[in-house]
Amino acid sequence: MKTLLVKYTPREERSNSKKLLDAFKNEIKNSAIDVIDLCIDVPDLFNVQNMNAYIHRDYLKEEISHEQKKSMEKMDRMTSQIKSADIVVVAFPMHNFSMPAPVKAWFDSVMLKGQTWDAADGKYLGLMGGKKALIIISSGGFYTNGPMMNWEHALSLTTAEFQFMGFSDIRGILNEGMNAGDERVQSTNIQKSLDEVKKIATEWYGK
Repeated sequence: MKTLLVKYTPREERSNSKKLLDAFKNEIKNSAIDVIDLCIDVPDLFNVQNMNAYIHRDYLKEEISHEQKKSMEKMDRMTSQIKSADIVVVAFPMHNFSMPAPVKAWFDSVMLKGQTWDAADGKYLGLMGGKKALIIISSGGFYTNGPMMNWEHALSLTTAEFQFMGFSDIRGILNEGMNAGDERVQSTNIQKSLDEVKKIATEWYGK
């Protein structure tokens, strides 16, 4: 078994997302672990060169040049990492109601046609069946209930990305209210999230 941990936690030890990810990591058993730190290993954005390379190689099935292959190297490497994993965990804070730019760039890098998804007869087909995904997100406000429910585009978008790739088991934890100004609420919520993280890890890896 192999587990891929993808993290974007620029606040490091002050990051609640990192605390939850570390708690999950400590429960992993009988699995090799691969880590991508998106603060250091920043995904490539699509530009003119690699977009053309991607279209000609993966859509048109054409041979591409050495320079075009080089432009796809980081995307191909990150795609190989997610394809080789049985369990993928993505951890990050909510930024402006959605996922931070490096996290979106990572999804754009690994959601390559013919690699993690495909299309046939006018229908999309996820190619990552049998794999599990856990999404860990911390937010300053509250989005599960209340007036800001429709502002939540972090957990919902990340879940949709994994669904599109065909993951069989997708779990999401939204650790809310970390800027609520009430230490009791913050403490209660993060403990609830920690308990949920450990419960999922026990279910997936055993005691």
